[in-house]
Amino acid sequence: MWDYYGFTKEQLASGDFNPQMFNSFLDGTKSALEMAAVANGCDLAPPSHGLKFPPCGRHDLPQVLKPASEGGQLDQKGTVEVVSCLELDGRPVFNDLRWGVYVVIEAPGQYQMDCFKQYGLQTDSSGKYAAQFKPYHLIGLELGISIASIMVRGEPTGQTKTWAADVVASAKRDLKAGETLDGEGGFTVYGKLMPSQDSLAIEGLPIGLAHGFVLKNDIKKDQLVSWQDVEYPEESQAVIVRREMEASYRKEPAAEHS
Repeated sequence: MWDYYGFTKEQLASGDFNPQMFNSFLDGTKSALEMAAVANGCDLAPPSHGLKFPPCGRHDLPQVLKPASEGGQLDQKGTVEVVSCLELDGRPVFNDLRWGVYVVIEAPGQYQMDCFKQYGLQTDSSGKYAAQFKPYHLIGLELGISIASIMVRGEPTGQTKTWAADVVASAKRDLKAGETLDGEGGFTVYGKLMPSQDSLAIEGLPIGLAHGFVLKNDIKKDQLVSWQDVEYPEESQAVIVRREMEASYRKEPAAEHS
């Protein structure tokens, strides 16, 4: 697994490298969780059938990450997606954004389109969609700024506005009743991003709680796991809070919580 990251033996020996955590990056779980947080914090819609991870370099972001109806690869506007730094045949993507972050924005009118052009933003062929990006994000350093902002200024750098997206445990392989789920980055399940209403409809088991629970039913590869498929401790505080949230959103449409 470490070959995917290019870490040396010296780095692995000197650092705190959790293989299960790093594996959750590779199987798509970490991306799904991050995009769920973005969707819920920015009131965006998650894709209906999970992240697509289209191969895309920074120069192609506004061309690829726009609605399919306008020549892109997204199901709709106002959604989230993660791009891959590898082509489908394994070749590195030209101008990949492996370490970076980005946002694709749409011009509401001609004036904004003119500004995109005048200020040198990378746009799609129509000039209506533009990308802003950084080639890096310094997670450990930026976390301190967020904490200071909350504690000193009383301002969050991000907060949940609604429950638009959920990440549901999905089987990595055919699973048998009696097996124990081992959570993010493990051998049994990965996390799939989906609309919260779809998760509610199937009583989806959130990936964050999918460890230590024993399966009651056989699960096929890529099948979504539900609460009905597992034995779980009903007295667990995390379970109680999650089930209360589900009950609340069943009674009242999620949009009304925005």
